[in-house]
Amino acid sequence: MPELPEVQTVVDTLNQRHIAGRTITGARVGWPKTVAPQAPAAFRERITGCKIHRITRRGKYIVFDLSDGLTLLVHLRMTGRLNWVTRGRNVDKHEHVILEMGPQHELRFHDTRKFGRCFLTDAPETVLGKLGPEPLENSFTGARLFDMLAGRRRRLKPLLLDQTFVAGLGNIYVDESLWKAGVHPLRLASSLTNREAAALHRAIRQVLRQGLKNSGTSLGRGQGNFYSVGNRPGRNADKLKVFRRNASPCPRCQTLIERIVVGQRSSHVCPTCQKAPR
Repeated sequence: MPELPEVQTVVDTLNQRHIAGRTITGARVGWPKTVAPQAPAAFRERITGCKIHRITRRGKYIVFDLSDGLTLLVHLRMTGRLNWVTRGRNVDKHEHVILEMGPQHELRFHDTRKFGRCFLTDAPETVLGKLGPEPLENSFTGARLFDMLAGRRRRLKPLLLDQTFVAGLGNIYVDESLWKAGVHPLRLASSLTNREAAALHRAIRQVLRQGLKNSGTSLGRGQGNFYSVGNRPGRNADKLKVFRRNASPCPRCQTLIERIVVGQRSSHVCPTCQKAPR
């Protein structure tokens, strides 16, 4: 599933294409669940004629601020991506929502697994307001993270994946952050010391910035993999230290990386650098 670096890469690419400022002149929906709970006809009617004021990100959502007080929230989920194409190009069977942008261009939502969603709403805070802090904002400090962890009787990995706790983190960058900080994913959040919380805070920001620098992480070339606009894959896979590196030597101590399951999610740890709790 695309995480903060991947979603931000998509937003940056859309803005480089100067899509903000354009008007949506029409819409087509091929898979009704993508725009649910609205019916496709209602979605088309409401969004047609709207001008895109700006495109930003909140957590894992791509946020299109539109005219008429509307907001389009796009969540890529596992396999969603956006294609910016010349009108008239054949429609791929996985392009489920098409926004027409005048006589020459279309923005198409492509999703092989059909889990992605496009929410058109006049109350975006009902969705975005539930999200936790942005981990790269200045207000997200080591001290704040320590306070957030204090008293939490949840395992670290599921807590960090919880979008209401911190927005934008997913399986890849949580595994990388915990390894970099030397903290085991099964640790209770409340067990972290101030120093460990500060190390985890630094690690989260470092791995996210590295992912952004490399335009996100693509793991292979399959249809379900991450691609930004223009089918561009991310370049961050070679920078990963533990994620999907099970049975490979830890870059720090050469102990073999292990794959474990935490909260029904695969997790990758170094048993030497990340001591398991008793």
